[in-house]
Amino acid sequence: MNPFNAKKRGGNYLDQTRIMAYFSALGDEFPLEIVTNILGIQPTETYKKGDILNSPDNPNLTPTKIRRRTETDWTFSTGYQVSYDINIQLEIILKTLNGKTQQLKELKENYDLEYIIMVVIQVENNESPSMYLQKDIIDFVSAIQGEIHFDLYIIS
Repeated sequence: MNPFNAKKRGGNYLDQTRIMAYFSALGDEFPLEIVTNILGIQPTETYKKGDILNSPDNPNLTPTKIRRRTETDWTFSTGYQVSYDINIQLEIILKTLNGKTQQLKELKENYDLEYIIMVVIQVENNESPSMYLQKDIIDFVSAIQGEIHFDLYIIS
C-alpha cells in the first residue's frame, strides 16, 4: 500500500498520520548564502540571530516584549507528508545531502555549526508510524557529528 495515498487508508489528509523531517545547520552567526552556495541546495527556511520572532496568531495573547532569535539557522525540510515510516522522509533528506559530507564538515569547522536532523510526527487515529533508524542515516549523522531529534504529537 502506498503510504502517501490518504484515500486508500480511509480518510482525508488531515485524518492521516503525517511526518516531516528536516536538516538544520545552527550557529551563532554565519553567512546563510555561503552555506546555500557551498551545498548547492535551496533551504526551505532560514533566519538570522537577532531576527524578530513572529507573534502567535492568538487574539488572547498580547506580547509584552519583542522576542528575537538567539541563533542563526539554515534548514532544508520535507514538509509534512502522509507517511507511516519515518525512513521515507529521512531518505529525502539523505538523498538531498548525498555527497556533501566533506562540505558539511568544513562548514562546521569554519563557522562552529551544529547539525540536527529532526523528525516531527503527528499521529492521527492512533496510527503510529514505523520508527527506526536505518544504518545509512546513522552513518551520515555520525560522519557530520550531528544529532537526531524527535518530536511526537498525538493528535487523535
